[in-house]
Amino acid sequence: MASTKVSDYVLQRLREWDVDHVFAYAGDGINGLLAAWGRADNKPEFVQARHEEMSAFQAVGYAKFSGKVGVCAATSGPGAIHLLNGLYDAKLDHVPVVALVGQTNRSAMGGSYQQEVDLAGLYKDVASDFCETATVPEQLPNLIDRAIRTAYAKRTVTAIILPADVQELDYSPPTHAFKMVPSSLGLGRYAPVPAEEDLQRAADVLNSGEKVAVLIGQGARGARAEVERLADVLGAGVAKALLGKDALPDDLPYVTGSIGLLGTRPSYELMQECDTLLMIGSSFPYTQFLPELDQARAVQIDIDPHMIGLRYPNEVNLVGDARETLQRLLPRLHRKEDRAWREKIEKNVARWWEVMQRRAAVSADPVNPEYVVHALDGRLPEDAIVSADSGSAANWYARHLRLRGRMRGSLSGTLATMGPGVPYAIGAKFAHPDRPAIALVGDGAMQMNGMMEMVTAAKYYREWSDPRLIVAVLNNGDLNQVTWEMRAMSGAPQFEESQHIPDLPYADIARSIGLDGVRVEKPKQVESAWDQALAADRPFVIDFRTDPAVPPIPPHASLDQIEAAATAILKGDSDRGSMVKQGLKAKVQEMLPGSRHRDDRPGAGPHDSSEGNR
Repeated sequence: MASTKVSDYVLQRLREWDVDHVFAYAGDGINGLLAAWGRADNKPEFVQARHEEMSAFQAVGYAKFSGKVGVCAATSGPGAIHLLNGLYDAKLDHVPVVALVGQTNRSAMGGSYQQEVDLAGLYKDVASDFCETATVPEQLPNLIDRAIRTAYAKRTVTAIILPADVQELDYSPPTHAFKMVPSSLGLGRYAPVPAEEDLQRAADVLNSGEKVAVLIGQGARGARAEVERLADVLGAGVAKALLGKDALPDDLPYVTGSIGLLGTRPSYELMQECDTLLMIGSSFPYTQFLPELDQARAVQIDIDPHMIGLRYPNEVNLVGDARETLQRLLPRLHRKEDRAWREKIEKNVARWWEVMQRRAAVSADPVNPEYVVHALDGRLPEDAIVSADSGSAANWYARHLRLRGRMRGSLSGTLATMGPGVPYAIGAKFAHPDRPAIALVGDGAMQMNGMMEMVTAAKYYREWSDPRLIVAVLNNGDLNQVTWEMRAMSGAPQFEESQHIPDLPYADIARSIGLDGVRVEKPKQVESAWDQALAADRPFVIDFRTDPAVPPIPPHASLDQIEAAATAILKGDSDRGSMVKQGLKAKVQEMLPGSRHRDDRPGAGPHDSSEGNR
């Protein structure tokens, strides 16, 4: 009978932790693991990406949409280095991911050997909560158990470094002896809750407020029913950080949508006019989009004591699980009988969606990107999983898509890296092979790595019971978000050498590798393209030829930002004619019946006349 190698045991222990997939790329630094996969009948399944960074992103997407730990693996040296960007995405978005990385033989370590990198030093930050090197078999299973347990418990990245020769050793378990560390499976469930005294202090603050605003993030996802009850009792409006977009349905009339640079006008108004703020499960970083520092009394709920009280001078900080904390807080809250604040919020939200519809209907050259995403909104299957890439695509995802019911959605919220849109969707398909996945990506992100990951989709889609993976490319030939940031933040005209990118036939490329796709160059083709993709029997790429002059600047742009964009035009921006035309057409949508100006509000300052698109 063949002996069990360390590499065999690693896979066995992963299976015992209910790990079904490992997103990885081969290399001789993990040859022992690859051989073990062969002996284990590919269980857990080795999912081969085109690049290690994509493996990490797929693990992040899998973890975000499954609720389980994501696991990725790579070889020593360059493979381990390539994982880093995806791992930082997981760390900054608080997602549990475990990385297994190879290393040169123990006998060569410290000898400036080929592909030898100080992996412990390299991973010291990204896997700061747990990063260890296996040097003898007896360290397992403890290393695997602690890596997985820590990733779950702290919602972070952990790493295990496996020297190549250690992978080939015969496995022997830790013994009942001095300096041996036995281990056990299982995480154990717990839900921390605040002290009773703190709960009462929080209730007193919320009960005393007349205009309550709630901001939720991904930490509120498990407390949907409780947040809805709280909003009803307090007559509050609820804004959402982008990572919490799927934490509460967008079709609730008091949900104001996203907040911040990519946010909505009613969310901005909610924060500008409230007298009380409750933050739940969010570390939203942009303080300037929260109430003025002396404007509102504030309460925050967060499970992590290290992440609480960071963004606003809160009066009460409640450390605890969102659902359990709200269940204990709700009986202490008094229903607000005056519903004028709630009614105003709901009117602002209704008006916002009217303006979004108008903006989507604005003509552009050739296609308005807002129309592309708005047309998807009503077509989203009830079980859809949506990912968005960084860039202007994130604007339209944030503002035009109403996630409701079981729908899920995410993007790179904190790292805001380019490139995760397509691999997130692939990770989602392995988490939920019976649900359709849709990725909204810019042409820059698609060229950076999304196109090659369609090869991954082509390799695996026959395993999925629902084969639909739709990639919508907003193809405008421009790195558009940065172009607009240069205009709005710096008053700099478009620098064509850095911003213009080649036009590729994305749909044709998809068809050439056995997938399907279509190019859309006219507005009348948009809706039929979505219908065709949603009816497809394989992954589908829609190449939407969109107008780069449609402004993605915030709907509450400051006067300084608008002046900076105007300066860019005066300095000779190559797209200045279209910018002016599209900006004016978008602005006109606010002037139509049913809209109003900020300076109609009592006490509005002079800057309010510069309001952006609602």
